[in-house]
Amino acid sequence: MSLDSVKYPTLALANFPEELRLLPKDSLLRLCDELRHYLLDSVSRSSGHFASGLGTVELTVALHYVYNTPFDSLVWDVGHQAYPHKILTGRRSSIATIRQKNGLHPFPWRGESEYDVLSVGHSSTSISAGLGMAIAAQREDKGRRTVCVIGDGAITAGMAFEAMNHAGDLHTDMLVVLNDNEMSISENVGALNNHLAQLLSGKLYSTLREGSKKMLSVVPPVRELLKRTEEHLKGMVVPGTLFEELGFNYIGPLDGHDVHGLVSTLKNMRSLKGPQLLHVMTKKGRGYAPAERDPIGWHAVPKFDPSSGMLPDGPQGQPTYSAIFGAWLCEMAAQDAKLMAITPAMREGSGMVQFSRQYPQQYFDVAIAEQHAVTFAAGLAISGYKPVVAIYSTFLQRAYDQVIHDIAIQNLPVLFAIDRGGIVGADGQTHQGAFDLSFLRCIPGMLIMAPSDENECRQMLYTGYHHTAGPAAVRYPRGNGTGVSLEPLRILEIAKARVCRSGTEIAILSFGTLLAEARSVADNLNATLIDMRFVKPLDEQLILQMAGSHRHLVTLEENALMGGAGSGVNEFLMASKQRCLVLNIGLPDCFIPQGSQEEIRSDFGLDASGIQRQIEDWLAK
Repeated sequence: MSLDSVKYPTLALANFPEELRLLPKDSLLRLCDELRHYLLDSVSRSSGHFASGLGTVELTVALHYVYNTPFDSLVWDVGHQAYPHKILTGRRSSIATIRQKNGLHPFPWRGESEYDVLSVGHSSTSISAGLGMAIAAQREDKGRRTVCVIGDGAITAGMAFEAMNHAGDLHTDMLVVLNDNEMSISENVGALNNHLAQLLSGKLYSTLREGSKKMLSVVPPVRELLKRTEEHLKGMVVPGTLFEELGFNYIGPLDGHDVHGLVSTLKNMRSLKGPQLLHVMTKKGRGYAPAERDPIGWHAVPKFDPSSGMLPDGPQGQPTYSAIFGAWLCEMAAQDAKLMAITPAMREGSGMVQFSRQYPQQYFDVAIAEQHAVTFAAGLAISGYKPVVAIYSTFLQRAYDQVIHDIAIQNLPVLFAIDRGGIVGADGQTHQGAFDLSFLRCIPGMLIMAPSDENECRQMLYTGYHHTAGPAAVRYPRGNGTGVSLEPLRILEIAKARVCRSGTEIAILSFGTLLAEARSVADNLNATLIDMRFVKPLDEQLILQMAGSHRHLVTLEENALMGGAGSGVNEFLMASKQRCLVLNIGLPDCFIPQGSQEEIRSDFGLDASGIQRQIEDWLAK
């Protein structure tokens, strides 16, 4: 998207932070206004993350204005809010390509810019990485500064507090900016607090604070009185006690949309020693009323008309797998008061909005704390309840030890409803659900099911919910169902596949929703087509039957080939001493880049034509 220098005259002067820092301070208000309008203009044409970026315009401008980026390290947490950062760091003309195939990465990405010092996608990593950078900067001794920007949601994860505890102990020079946009910590924002933040970050207060501590350290009773008095005074106006106990000097809360106040405070804080925390209050969707009213709905948007103030209707068609799960959850809760549904801050994405309203006493959003979600489920299961953990494939990785240690070893009946299994699309490498079959399959006692359509998904959720012999997992993809009729719920026979088509020579063993793509391939090649249903345990009897009656077996899955469902078939055939040629089709040994689901499936040969081509090439060899 080319820049209209008449419409955006100040923004045209800030192609890089070096140019931004040459602007007079009184031009920053205009720059923020233009940047916000440019973000609205660009994202409305290209689609992408929206509300978060609108909320961090002033903060982004102030950080790059005060800190000498990229010499100073600016670390963004998650990165939904980093579009203004990308625009100000040489990528303005490419912003329209964000989240698209071969376009800008949706999050900060080290391979894209020297200003992106940490590649991110999952939350709560910034302080840990930033502390490592701060330690390195301290040893380097060149005056390099480290700033980490973390949201009030991301800071709920244990990893953030682990990092802060370590940073406070090391007393390393670094700044953590807490971007509080949900008023979850404090509502005390106003002129008094803004003045207090600048006062507390000033040299006079800092000198008096540190000097008095040294002077009175030899007088224990007075030192303790001073400490308690300071905490009491700060506690009356700022919620800083927790951060102070972790070893951080707390400043704030500050109005995160006052760019001049931010610049003044950040300049003061840049020279402070030890770990600092600046608490800023912002509003998601700032400057665009529809996004301010509904920041969740405007979090990630398709192309839209800014003048209408409305998002276009989504594609009409079959319900999504997430919606199918949400409806099943409500259906089960109506029958069983012992059902307990858990999500780590993904209520909307996991299809749980209606359930949370209808059954609030059986619904738990544990915030961005996947490890806690899983062990919390273990406690419920131990107590005789029936927990269902709704979690994206890519986020379940973050709780892998808990799945093994707290669920599987104790053989607890916990159901994992794994959304976004397989290719997710535009969010790129950090969000593709490529590994869940591999990392779950090696866990003893884990029942793993992969539905081929939405009816199968319901039946498998029902089967897993009633499975009392240990944990169960149902993994289903992002996107819509196929339009099949929904049958009454029933418990499926464990490890029982179904034959969808009989053929000769070739048998295609399909795991999951690629079955729809495989149907036409099976017709074209006169192949037998099997909906395997169960990744673990496998239908071993049917596999032996297929190996004995066909010359070639083909396994098909939307998961990493290494350790995936196809690997399980290979292992079984080898252990059974079966001489059978097997082709495994799935995702290769690489991180899958961004693009639409259709583009990625085509690129990796997982659409119908690609599957047939891979089989024919293999047969020809």
